[in-house]
Amino acid sequence: MPRRSILTERQRASLLDLPTDEVMILHHYTLADDDIEQIRTRRHARNRLGFALQLCAFRYPGRLLVPGEVIPLEVSRFIAAQIGEEVEDLCQYAETDVTRRRHLIDLRLIYGFKMFSGRGARDLKDWLEREAERFVDDPNIHVIVKLFFPGFHHLSTNISKYDFHRALHWIGS
Repeated sequence: MPRRSILTERQRASLLDLPTDEVMILHHYTLADDDIEQIRTRRHARNRLGFALQLCAFRYPGRLLVPGEVIPLEVSRFIAAQIGEEVEDLCQYAETDVTRRRHLIDLRLIYGFKMFSGRGARDLKDWLEREAERFVDDPNIHVIVKLFFPGFHHLSTNISKYDFHRALHWIGS
């Protein structure tokens, strides 16, 4: 069953697309020395580049790369230059799903990334619902809320009370 979306395509793209302008790439995708050390432990150039890209996407915009996703050339070039690899090596990354899954496990272990689910997600949803109730009497009020959940770094948007409750229902499903 298809999932309803409370975001337009443009909103979704602004939240999830990898950056393409130089300032954003420099800000979000400059690798630290310890990052480069972790990346260099991968056996092949394609895996070093793929691991680095997964790390960067995990950090910003806070999501995983999907198999077959087209990576902006600006991003690939910038990351490849930092680790001394060729952009063309990326074409062979994660030829098997096992490599990609292994890298995601490693990223979680090394950097402490966690999936947002279970009790933490339920507690946040309950808190947000309680906060939303404060605005029930004013149908014109807009709230700014940051919702954290799997696959998104954050969603920060002006939404009406009605949409806020729809978003909570959507997250909880």
